[in-house]
Amino acid sequence: MIYLVSKMSGNNVQYLLTNILRWFDSNAGSDHIDAHSRSFNIIRVLPFIALHLACFLAIFTGVSAFAAWFAVGFFLVRMFAITGFYHRYFAHKTFKTSRIAQFLFALLGASSAQRGPLWWAAHHRHHHQYSDHELDLHSPHQGGFWWSHAGWFTCDAGFITDERRVRDWLKFPELRLINRFDSMVPALAAVGIYGLGEALAAWAPGLETNGLQLLVWGFFISTVALFHATVSINSLAHVWGKRRFDTDDDSRNNFWLALLTLGEGWHNNHHRWPQSVRQGFRWYEIDVTWYGLWLMSKLGIIWDLNPIPEHIQKETETLDSLRRKRS
Repeated sequence: MIYLVSKMSGNNVQYLLTNILRWFDSNAGSDHIDAHSRSFNIIRVLPFIALHLACFLAIFTGVSAFAAWFAVGFFLVRMFAITGFYHRYFAHKTFKTSRIAQFLFALLGASSAQRGPLWWAAHHRHHHQYSDHELDLHSPHQGGFWWSHAGWFTCDAGFITDERRVRDWLKFPELRLINRFDSMVPALAAVGIYGLGEALAAWAPGLETNGLQLLVWGFFISTVALFHATVSINSLAHVWGKRRFDTDDDSRNNFWLALLTLGEGWHNNHHRWPQSVRQGFRWYEIDVTWYGLWLMSKLGIIWDLNPIPEHIQKETETLDSLRRKRS
């Protein structure tokens, strides 16, 4: 690395060091970033690549039942934080909650290594404004499958947080802090999981796990699976599934994606009425995130949940009736 830096020009060195600094501080060099550049930025995404490569350590660590179930559990808990809070709360404000719960679920969402809540909400609001049109950064109809799945965030346009779109959240310094140092949250989670594995190896050897094994399965593999499940809504839910509503984009409802993402697969429903806390519009459309949010409302953790409006319910019933008649 030192040799490479010595061979670079001053501008190239600054570019390299700034992008490395962004691994830790997403605000680094923000005054010099090209918000419209869609060029691949290899330096900035090296940690993302390393996260995937780390999964292969499972060849050496093996697996235990505890590590596997921990990976599944951490996947589900964080998927709920992404779908319920990053998406339905921070991006669409479909319910209200306390500042403490807001902070805790922002932390849990950030542990998914999917950036901070303000970044996530800003990009998702942009997506809804330009869905499947030229300015939609992660549309499969504009850049193809791989671009919409994992390419769009590797460029500078995908890195920035457009604060103009999240002015409603900027008043919370704790959210700005998480958003700025978002990579520190999953890093601390990884350290904690490693420590738990080492503690269990010493105090509960019958579980047959250890620090490295639990880190690989409970963090690396779980996080990579969580990422690809989440972004499948970008890459697949706009090309694979059924369209109940004639929206301005190509969003689709997909049962299998809904199961994988705890309800996000009812994507055509969501694009028809994103203000609703519930994305499964019919009783048979499984929306696990909605069930969890409903339970949280009964416990008083969240409140003022936005329902599916009556006119949308009637429209849904009418369209389903017409489809049954055609079949």
